[in-house]
Amino acid sequence: MNQTQKNIHFTMKELPLSEKPYEKCLEYGPGMLSDAELLAVVLRTGCRGQSAVELCRSILSSLREGSLCGLYDLTADELMQFRGIGKVKAVQLECIAELSRRIARSRAVRDGQEIFRNPEQIADYYMEDFRHESQEKLLLIMLDTKGRLIADEIISIGTVDRTLASPRDIFLKALSHRAVTIVLLHNHPSGNPEPSEADLLLTRQVRECGEMIGIPLVDHIIIGDRRSVSFALERLL
Repeated sequence: MNQTQKNIHFTMKELPLSEKPYEKCLEYGPGMLSDAELLAVVLRTGCRGQSAVELCRSILSSLREGSLCGLYDLTADELMQFRGIGKVKAVQLECIAELSRRIARSRAVRDGQEIFRNPEQIADYYMEDFRHESQEKLLLIMLDTKGRLIADEIISIGTVDRTLASPRDIFLKALSHRAVTIVLLHNHPSGNPEPSEADLLLTRQVRECGEMIGIPLVDHIIIGDRRSVSFALERLL
């Protein structure tokens, strides 16, 4: 290929069939599209000198880990720093990230009701909200007698590798919402959900306080990157 050929950029219509995401999706299904091609279908157009597919490849290569996960970290203003991304495209990309969160949550509950029946269901419900976080966040999940979600609140936000919380803060919230049982959930930014000594200590303290107050801690779930650990399942409570 000579230098002139290297400088040629195709529009969507001029791309070969294998590079046309719409046609490729219709022919083979969305599962055969790359991340860049899926984004190109949503954004529809590229910018001067770049097709929609090329634009999306450029964006993805600049994101954390070079993958779609990086979209969770960016605001509309940050997205508009990419060449070819204006307000409309930035909003579209933000909505894609939010849709993925809501789809993950809707799959984790039945009949539109937030009833938690097992640790896996809780982990699935919160996975997309927590696995991308760069800091540890401790979430208090408050449930009624049937395991229905009454409310959930962030109790503390820590540094990269630890979070600070006290049983007092946890049970003040639980009492204010009249929770019957509670679940703790937090993320490990490293992606490894194995509990630390600090996690074990906090769990023991909260469990003991819950037994005295009458609001039992039924689980503590740690979210990693597409993985989770349940203290209840691992018999660590």
